[in-house]
Amino acid sequence: MRFDDTNPSKEESAYVESIKRDVQWLGFSWGDNLFYASDYFDQLYDFAIQLIQLGKAYVCDLSAEEIRTHRGTLTEPGIESPHRNRTIEENLAIFQGMKNGEFTEGSRVLRAKIDMRSPNLNMRDPVIYRILKVAHHRTGDKWCIYPMYDYTHCLSDAIEGITHSLCTLEFEDHRPLYDWCLDTLNTPCHPRQIEFARLNLTYTVMSKRKILQMVQGGYVEGWDDPRMLTISGIRRRGYPASAIRKFCADIGIGKKESWIDMSVLENAVRDDLNISAPRAMAVLNPLKVIIDNYPQGQNEELTALNHPQNPEMGSRAIPFSREIYIEREDFLEDPPKKFFRLGPDREVRLRYGYFILCVSVDKDATTGEIIAIHCTYDPLTRGGSAPDGRKVKGTIHWVSAPHAISCQVRLYDRLFLTENPDADKNVDFKEHLNPDSLTILDNCMLEPSLAKTLPEEHFQFERNGYFCADLINSQPGAPVFNRTVTLKDSWVKLDKSS
Repeated sequence: MRFDDTNPSKEESAYVESIKRDVQWLGFSWGDNLFYASDYFDQLYDFAIQLIQLGKAYVCDLSAEEIRTHRGTLTEPGIESPHRNRTIEENLAIFQGMKNGEFTEGSRVLRAKIDMRSPNLNMRDPVIYRILKVAHHRTGDKWCIYPMYDYTHCLSDAIEGITHSLCTLEFEDHRPLYDWCLDTLNTPCHPRQIEFARLNLTYTVMSKRKILQMVQGGYVEGWDDPRMLTISGIRRRGYPASAIRKFCADIGIGKKESWIDMSVLENAVRDDLNISAPRAMAVLNPLKVIIDNYPQGQNEELTALNHPQNPEMGSRAIPFSREIYIEREDFLEDPPKKFFRLGPDREVRLRYGYFILCVSVDKDATTGEIIAIHCTYDPLTRGGSAPDGRKVKGTIHWVSAPHAISCQVRLYDRLFLTENPDADKNVDFKEHLNPDSLTILDNCMLEPSLAKTLPEEHFQFERNGYFCADLINSQPGAPVFNRTVTLKDSWVKLDKSS
């Protein structure tokens, strides 16, 4: 692993440590092979001296704007700098003065002397060193000149003995400069740069610059916001590292720019969690149910499987009592014909529990809102089946009201409403942000086995989706859960209905 820390104004140790954590979380280790471009600053400076001595580099006094103007366009050649023909001795002396801090920031740069008429703009005497009087997070105040990335990248590869340098397609036009530096300096090793298409996912942006805009503008909570497709973001959301590795292995890499639908990544996460995540019951929008014929003050323990398809995960005890919570959407006062959940005079099965029959409804006298429903239970149906053979079409989840753990649940969805927020360059990509990308639910009710959940533990909340205890805010005894992914792709339904 190497950090190309060539710009001290944009590099921070916090970024370095975050990247290291992300790589380790993904399951990879660099062992003793951790390097920084700043490790080679002395060698890079010596290489620059060699270029000057070979007559292949010169100090230029033009401003950044003047250099851009002199560079030309794709249809017009560039204009040579008036300082291009300085003598080797003069260039060496001025470059030494730059190193010693004798000149103001931005007043001079060192440029490679290549070809101002080249059809490749990157070869028109590119800047390879600039003055930056900024302390570096590793080298402190030792340097006030810093090498540019294109110059540093190829030489760092050569110093480390890299054989193949894999880049994204936008670096294809930079490859001639990569090769020019290595050939001109006659390095003992000449790595080969190969470009591949970067990973483009729908319903998101991958540009670091645009992600920074969202972070600094307060559109998201930070680099690790669970809606962000940063490694720290998807980790906090609950994407397993194994699912990310499998996803990348399945899609592979190619030479042609293409887009991967977000559903491919989400399905990889579902497939992983379907196998690995234990089941639990949580009621996100609770409605109280009072079982009138269940003995007052009595409790009992029912047995629930931690994973119906994997007996090795074992089972757990869940309490049952006279008052329980069910999802509000699992009851309708006037249900349609194909509604198979609870309604007046309708019977359903409680998951792992009993059959219950709705007999009445309590409403708020002012608003008319349903505040509780009354049911009766059949004590002979414990475990979910009736000895008389009668069947019910609906099974709903629940939690015991006296034993329930109240918590906050965050429902995350895709960050953008459109597949490619960048498609229309005349519209700010932030105009496509999904206003419903985060819904916060307070006072959700969990079964008590979840009370001691540790950060990053995964569960399938039965019938609700896959959830993960938040890495930052969740504490044992006070969990905060993030929805990692729904049980099914809800966006498929949206596409079909639009």
